[in-house]
Amino acid sequence: MWQQTPYLDYRPVREEEKETLVTVLAELQIDKSYEDRAISHAVQTLVPSHVREVKTRKTELITKTMAAVKERLTKEIMFWDNQANRLKEEEQAGKTNARLNSAKARQRADELQARLDKRMQELKEEGNISPLPPVVLGGILVLPALMIAQPSTVEIPPDLARNTKVTEVVAMEAVIQVERKLGYSPKDVGAEKVGYDVESIGSGGEMRFIEVKGRVAGARVVTVTKSEILTALNKPESYYLALVEVEGNRAREIRYVKQPFIQKPDFTVTSINYDWNKLWERGVAPHVTRNREGAV
Repeated sequence: MWQQTPYLDYRPVREEEKETLVTVLAELQIDKSYEDRAISHAVQTLVPSHVREVKTRKTELITKTMAAVKERLTKEIMFWDNQANRLKEEEQAGKTNARLNSAKARQRADELQARLDKRMQELKEEGNISPLPPVVLGGILVLPALMIAQPSTVEIPPDLARNTKVTEVVAMEAVIQVERKLGYSPKDVGAEKVGYDVESIGSGGEMRFIEVKGRVAGARVVTVTKSEILTALNKPESYYLALVEVEGNRAREIRYVKQPFIQKPDFTVTSINYDWNKLWERGVAPHVTRNREGAV
C-alpha cells in the first residue's frame, strides 16, 4: 500500500504520515466510481484534444508524403508513357527494338499508375484517425501535503506570498491576451498539472502548449518542475516557455522560448532552477513564433 512510485513532482508518503493518511483515506471513501469518473474525464476531455493533436501532425505528414510520391511516380509514368508512344511509332515504321517494345513500355507505365493509385489510397486511409476507448492501466492518489502535514513553525512572509501570487496572475493573463491577439484560442489548464499552463489552439487546429513564468522584481532564477521539462522535451515543436517581466500589476514585456530545455533531468530531480537572463536572451516576441508557424 505504501510502495514508492516514480510519479513526477510527487513524493511517497513518509513513515510519520501514515497514521494520519489512514484517517484521510477513510474519510475520502474511495471506490470504483473514481475509476469510472477518470474514464469519463478521459473520453470527454483528454481523448478529443489528443486526437486533434495527432490528427493535425499526421495530416501534415501525409500531405507532404502524398506530394512527394505523386511527383516521383508521375515523372516515371510520363517517361514510360512517352517511351511507349515513341516505340509504337517506330514499330509502325518497321523499326523494332529487341530489348524493349511498346507493349512492355506501356505495361510499365500502367504498373506505375496502379502503384500510384494504390499508394494514394493507402495514404488517405492513414488519415482516418479515430480514438480507441481509454483503458485504465493504473492509478495514484495525490493529496495536498497540507492534508497530512505535521505542525510546522515555518511560515512564508505574507508580503512575499502576495507578491508572488500577483505576479503569477498578471503573467497568465498577459499570455492569454497575447495568444488571443495572435488568433489563437487559449485555455488556462494550469490547475490540471499537465506540464504547461496554457493550451492554445490556432484557426487551423494547430496546438501550442505554453508554460508561463512571471518574474518577481529582482528574481534571478526561474524554477521549472521535472514534469514541465519532460513535457517540453516530448513536444519540441509545439511547446513554449513564456517569460513575463512584471512591474507592479502589469506585464512589461513577454518573450517566448521554443525548445527551452535540451536534456532530461536526473530521476531524483523534482525541479531545476534556470538563469532567468540566459533564458530571456533566447526568447523572442510572441508574434515571431506565430509567423514561424505560419498561423493565420
